[in-house]
Order: sequence, then structure tokens, then C-alpha cells
Amino acid sequence: MSRTKPYRTSPTNPNIGEIHTDPSRVKDMPYAPAIRVETPGDLLFVSGATPSPLYHKHPHDWSEHDHPNDIREQARRAMHTIQGILEHEGLTWTDVVKITKFLTDMREIEVLSATLKEFLGDWSPASTTICVNSLSTPGARIEIEVLAVFPK
Repeated sequence: MSRTKPYRTSPTNPNIGEIHTDPSRVKDMPYAPAIRVETPGDLLFVSGATPSPLYHKHPHDWSEHDHPNDIREQARRAMHTIQGILEHEGLTWTDVVKITKFLTDMREIEVLSATLKEFLGDWSPASTTICVNSLSTPGARIEIEVLAVFPK
């Protein structure tokens, strides 16, 4: 069985392709229904990032976890943490193949999607959003984890 050509490939990693079964509807989707990784390179699994600083004390010192109430700013903080890890490893957002978002209020999904676009641009990794009752620190309303692929 032959594979279809990806809708488009990552500009930084030709081994990553967006899969869309109905390309005429791409404009309606804030994510790719699937991502294909061909001849995979090494994988980078990025732990969930919240609006808290990446490095903080455990057990938690609550003074380190002063989260803004605005979901946009919480998402930006989490995405900046992830971006720092990607950059440390020589990767960019277009090397990300999967993003998982944990939200405490699903009504904020549209605002979250718009905020993530500030980082992802028109790149659309596979995506899952899960609504949870609470996260690791009081006041955290978002947690984001990603899976990225190193180019071969």
C-alpha cells in the first residue's frame, strides 16, 4: 500500500509531514489531524510546562508560583519554557509533532489556540486538549507538553 503525500512538510525537518484527509478544510483546523514522521530521528519528549518557572523548589515554595489570572499570559509563560528547551536542543516549533494541552476551563480553548499560534505560526502539530479539575500549583490553568523530532 502506498502512502499519500503529506499536505505539507516542516520547513526545518523534511521528515515531518502534516496529514489532512480533506485539504480543502485546512483553514478550519487549528491543528493537524495527524503527523507522519518518516525515517525518524531522535525524539525529544518535553515534560508538561505550566506558568510556573521551569526550575522551582520541591516541595513547592508557593512564593515561586505567582500565576497571572489571564489564560493568555499563563499560556505564553508555558510556551516560553518549552521554547527554551527546544532552543537548548537546537530545535524549533516546526520540529514539534504533538502537543497536549491540559486546561482547567474548556471554554478557554479558542483563546488558548490563538495564543499558541503566536509561537507555532502556521505550523500545526497533532494536538489533544484535555480538561482537568486542577494542576500542580494553585492558580495554574494550563499545562502544555510537546513531542519533537530531531532532523536526521
